[in-house]
Amino acid sequence: MKPFTNEVINIIGDIPPGKVMTYGQIAKLAGSPRGARQVVRVLHTMSKAYELPWHRVINAKGEISIQEETLARMQIEALEEEGVHVDSSNRVDLSQFRFEPDHEMDDVNII
Repeated sequence: MKPFTNEVINIIGDIPPGKVMTYGQIAKLAGSPRGARQVVRVLHTMSKAYELPWHRVINAKGEISIQEETLARMQIEALEEEGVHVDSSNRVDLSQFRFEPDHEMDDVNII
């Protein structure tokens, strides 16, 4: 497995319940700032095998990107079960629900 793919899997696996990350955010943390589409590929091909919380990954606008209605509904329901509010436009407030690994770790160390 390529290092980028491995890193993407690790990052997605570490997104805690009740939080989301964007494709681009994950790509940047994995070392490829322009690799958002590669993150989509990893999610599509590796989610089941690695039991990734695929529903916690959304686009940079905070939107559910899945076009297929049944899968989009599954993602929304999974997020809402974790306490993530998805509005009527299928958007998540990134200022409230975005997971920032470095920032979250800093908060933990302060306490």
